[in-house]
Amino acid sequence: MKYILITSARNEAAFVQKTLDSVVSQTRLPERWVIIDDGSSDRTAEMVAGYAEKFPWIRLIRNPKREGRNFAAKANGVNTALAQSQDVAFEVLGNLDADVSFAPDYMEFLLNQFARDPKLGAAGTPFTQAGGYDSTKDSFEGENFVAGPIQLFRRECFRDVGGYTASPAGGVDWIAVMTARLKGWTTRSFAEKRYHHHRLMGTAEKSPVAALFSYGQKDYYLGGSPVWQLFRVTYRLRKKPYVVGGLALFLGYVWAAIQRVPRPVSPELMRFHRAEQMKKLKGIFRSLLRLKKVDNFSAATKSEHV
Repeated sequence: MKYILITSARNEAAFVQKTLDSVVSQTRLPERWVIIDDGSSDRTAEMVAGYAEKFPWIRLIRNPKREGRNFAAKANGVNTALAQSQDVAFEVLGNLDADVSFAPDYMEFLLNQFARDPKLGAAGTPFTQAGGYDSTKDSFEGENFVAGPIQLFRRECFRDVGGYTASPAGGVDWIAVMTARLKGWTTRSFAEKRYHHHRLMGTAEKSPVAALFSYGQKDYYLGGSPVWQLFRVTYRLRKKPYVVGGLALFLGYVWAAIQRVPRPVSPELMRFHRAEQMKKLKGIFRSLLRLKKVDNFSAATKSEHV
């Protein structure tokens, strides 16, 4: 299967070379990789330009400098990149952050999953971060979700979900994956592989505590259940920065609820999302009642088969 990659990067000079080296070392190279420099004030664009000179399938688009961070830029960047790739034949498109690294056979592994399962609409893998973080153990998104730093979509699926929704506050990758599941596509994170995310999730231009407050806000405007949020806050109290982090997550959700922050998701998608969260809670509490260790990664899918 043929694939293209799209990356929207802003001030990623500290990590972008790791991503560039990972892609150019792949056993299955992309037909094209469009990298949009979203107004960086560091050397991101210059570093990408150096690789583009060596590898003709890398295209660099430079956007003018601007103030602040706007997550709608990711959606707009993907649309721009797709317009730049009309002359390329491909079955799979990948959205790739500029602060990740992965093994040389990573893309080939995921392409093989698409080839095996025609219903597979979106695919990725769990990821690691500094401090021993592993998303299979430290997140409850689970194996039915594909995290934003690396998402591969079957072309038909991406078209079916309407691409990325230009939400200025974020969640564009989450909305795409959840909409795909709502429409009947299989979405899967394959635990046989990992990639490494070099910046802690959500901390671009923010402190870890501020990032947790933003995650609380996002949990509200993406339609998350208040019951699930209480569970998430309680769980977060056990992780660094402990009480401060859990409190930031809670206050972010409450603040967004009080302000009635507009939700970029449909009522149908919100109901679907909350039903998924309740499946996970059911699986978690079933494990606790049986005095078994909670499997964060497969809590939801195990509850479906019991």
